[in-house]
Amino acid sequence: MAWAAIEAPPGLAPPQPMTVRAQSIPARHYFPEHRHRWNQMAYAISGVLTVAVEGRSFVISPEQAVWLPTGLRHRVGSLLGAEFRSLWIADEAGRGLPVSPTVFGVTPLLKALIVEATELEGEEDRDGYARRVTDLILDQLRRARPLPGALPWPRGDSSLTALCEALYADPADPRGPEAWGRELGMSERTLARRFEAEVGMSLRSWRRRLRLFKAIELLGGGLDVTRTAMELGYGSTSAFVYAFRTDMGCSPQAYMRGRRGGMGTV
Repeated sequence: MAWAAIEAPPGLAPPQPMTVRAQSIPARHYFPEHRHRWNQMAYAISGVLTVAVEGRSFVISPEQAVWLPTGLRHRVGSLLGAEFRSLWIADEAGRGLPVSPTVFGVTPLLKALIVEATELEGEEDRDGYARRVTDLILDQLRRARPLPGALPWPRGDSSLTALCEALYADPADPRGPEAWGRELGMSERTLARRFEAEVGMSLRSWRRRLRLFKAIELLGGGLDVTRTAMELGYGSTSAFVYAFRTDMGCSPQAYMRGRRGGMGTV
């Protein structure tokens, strides 16, 4: 199924100092590559975004956001659909924030502030409350912890994109590189070479990161540990807990307790 472009709204005005845009992105829709005369924070309160910037492409969950400095060309879309929240921030208000594209963790407090700012957008700020919410968001952004990397995504090779989309939809898919090579009409070696060149890591490493990414998404959606392990294709709950602890430094239960307490980041 092909992706469809979304037209940008006309008459965009510069943020003074921040504008919040709320929009539902249907499955397989995207905003074509563009740039702004202001900073942008791309975020989804639900669903998953695909963001392409500076020759890289990756997906982010509602526990993550991406900072896009002024003038940077980028493209944003969603494979399965998302509730998009875009924060436009003037250069002066964005002082002290990164000068390069940055993925960072979104705390429950920052998410709640974004939801509140969305509700206030367009209303007259009679008592200064909206400005205080904006100031708190900017403070939270300055305190946000950058992440070493999101889930990378192919940008150019359509066959690799089809592979990643299939595995994202079904992380438990048991097919290995040899079977996928046959499916895509290439040798196992060619698949490995193209995948590493396009995505920046091996298919094996990518699938491991995909499982972690999906685990956080499923646990955050209320699925219990046992069901999450089954959805991801682990042979047992203990195998999933071990893999999660190895990557995250804590058990899935401890991670979710930290999220509910407002202390965790992805």
